Amino acid sequence: MTALRVVIADDHPIVREGMAALLNSLPGFTVAGIAADGRAAVREVVTTRPDVAVLDLRMPGLDGIAATKEIARAAPEVAVLVLTMFSDDDSVFAAMRAGARGYLVKGAEQDEIVRAIRAVAAGEAIFGPAVAQQVLDFLTAPPATDEPFPELTRREREILDLLAAGLPNGAIGRRLGLAAKTVANNVSAILAKLQVADRAAAIIRARDAGLGRG
Repeated sequence: MTALRVVIADDHPIVREGMAALLNSLPGFTVAGIAADGRAAVREVVTTRPDVAVLDLRMPGLDGIAATKEIARAAPEVAVLVLTMFSDDDSVFAAMRAGARGYLVKGAEQDEIVRAIRAVAAGEAIFGPAVAQQVLDFLTAPPATDEPFPELTRREREILDLLAAGLPNGAIGRRLGLAAKTVANNVSAILAKLQVADRAAAIIRARDAGLGRG
């Protein structure tokens, strides 16, 4: 049986070295390359043509979403498995749209990671328990109605709804499990997309559209 060849990309040395040590210790796997950023990951994949690329999402230079798109374009036969800390809807579905075949959240058991690598190499789609329900909910959701502000992402609409309810950034972050800086960045994006000058104007528009009523 030919060993599965894997490229590992993560900007944390302990993660990529630990993953490489794990796979090298198992029969049926060969680590074809290691990268510390998205650009290097694409280069390793194009050069070595592995069976699977295991990518983090947040990496310097070129993030995991952009790297996945590049790999899907330049080496479509290579299966991408995302292994990341982030399980929010925007990250999961952006990775899927970019071409990832699997998505696991860091903290997954070693056996689960190994099974996922084998699964995506075999052409299957696989999701860890932390995101499987989100994918199922998305696939079984009723047809979308006309939601206000279609230019916003789901996360941005959630934040705008809480803004309209009168919550400050800190409370929004605690409610949604987000860092204060992440909330602030989303608020800035909301203001830009709604083409309003400040959060007060955004709140008025949101309340006029029925948001903020709990």
